[in-house]
Amino acid sequence: MKTLTLCLGLIAGPLAAQDLALPGNASLTYDAQDTDVRYLLPTGPWVDGVLPSRPVEGAQQIEVWRIDAPGLDTLPILRSLRDQLINAGFDVIHECADADCGGFDFRFAIPVTPPPQMQVDLGAFRHLSAVNGESAVSLLVSHTPQAGFVQITRIAPTSDDLPTITTEAPTLRATAVNGDLGEKLMVQGRAVLDGVTFATGATALAGGDATALRALADFMADNPNLAISIVGHTDAEGALEGNIAISRSRAAAVVERLVADYGVPRAQLTPAGMGYLSPVASNLTDDGRRANRRVEAVVTGTR
Repeated sequence: MKTLTLCLGLIAGPLAAQDLALPGNASLTYDAQDTDVRYLLPTGPWVDGVLPSRPVEGAQQIEVWRIDAPGLDTLPILRSLRDQLINAGFDVIHECADADCGGFDFRFAIPVTPPPQMQVDLGAFRHLSAVNGESAVSLLVSHTPQAGFVQITRIAPTSDDLPTITTEAPTLRATAVNGDLGEKLMVQGRAVLDGVTFATGATALAGGDATALRALADFMADNPNLAISIVGHTDAEGALEGNIAISRSRAAAVVERLVADYGVPRAQLTPAGMGYLSPVASNLTDDGRRANRRVEAVVTGTR
């Protein structure tokens, strides 16, 4: 995992260190500071041509992080960051998702780093505003089929109150039984659950003990602070909307098996579906379609 050490200014008392953990394959794509800004922190959704906001003045820092892993959902990423902010004493004053935010109008009413550094899917983004005294944080999370994107905007009274960012790579333990899978999760941030397969259009998980599920359960028992997204994928037969629904159902079936048969805490798991948007092989052959009907485990943060 990469850790951003953020020193966020508080209204009273010494500055507190806030650690925001992102998956180990996160990379910084944009970093900018300004010493004197007036930032309009969103406090509600865009409605009738108006975006409610609270003015916050001071020094500003903006970072954009790219998480290279297909199939990431926006909720697990935002939830991890939200929980960490709350633990640091911040109050969440507004949180919304795509259409509930106001969709196109909301996205273009707030400052967003342009692509390719920041990518925003208008149908799949989340925003959060949080405050602590005179300091404020704005989070914007979205994704493409290949990666997740996080824009973190912080406002503090002075530049001295803005964070010094460091990156660390804490050791994640992997037991011998889940060595290959654990290594992939530690190094790449994701791993295909081999042996967990589905027929075209099917969502029921076959019975019996799956070695990959046992390995994943052992890995998660060794790393109880990790949040894992179980991501379903399909081949390209049929319409996209139906395939996304099928892939989500497949992911949900795997989550239920992990909880019921292997004792994985449900709070560590989130199901998500990508349909046929992230193939690993050609959909023109039977072997390729079979490979694409897969389920992956993706490290999305800490909890």
